[in-house]
This record gives sequence, structure tokens and C-alpha cells, in this order.
Amino acid sequence: QVQLAESGGGLVQPGGSLRLSCTASGFTVSTYSMMWYRQAQGKEREWVAAIGATGDVAPYPDSVKGRFTISKENAKNTVFLQMNNLRTEDTAVYYCNRNTYWGQGTQVPVSS
Repeated sequence: QVQLAESGGGLVQPGGSLRLSCTASGFTVSTYSMMWYRQAQGKEREWVAAIGATGDVAPYPDSVKGRFTISKENAKNTVFLQMNNLRTEDTAVYYCNRNTYWGQGTQVPVSS
């Protein structure tokens, strides 16, 4: 059974950093492309990062380019999203994704 479990969210001040984790079960992240999405209240879900099975990373959208970094650790079957220089507009629920599978999301409020 495929499961994705996000963690690492929480309140952070503007300019701060967080690292989100997505621990997978039921499959190995080394054999699938994995993605991070986010959804702010009242807005559509937005793709923010993707990493291929072999570790190749897709170009980031302009909204997070230069601030967010996706990575994975196959030994831990976990995908990460390092978020630096956070802005209030990064406030959202962040979701891990593989094809049609989604995690439950982790909230990231960015506020002073």
C-alpha cells in the first residue's frame, strides 16, 4: 500500500528556513519521480519541485527558484524540500506527490 507522510512544517518568520520531509512506504523513491506541491487558502494547488528517479531535478517555478531545493535520500526512502528565505506568500499546505498518490500535507505558515 502506497503511503506518503509529510513532516517538518510549522510557523516560521519571514526570511527563515524549514526542511520538509516526505517519507514513503509501499514503494521505493529510487524508482519513481517525486514532487512537492503547495496550496494556499483559497488558491489552486501549485507545483513547486520535482525530482526524477535518478535524482535529476526539474527547473523550479519562478515563485521558488533560488530559494527551494528538492532532494532525496534513497536509504531513508525520503524526499526533502529545503525552503530558505521564506516569504509570507509561501504560506500554504505543502504536499508530497507520486502520480495519483498524495500525502496528508504539512502546514507552513510564514508570519512575523
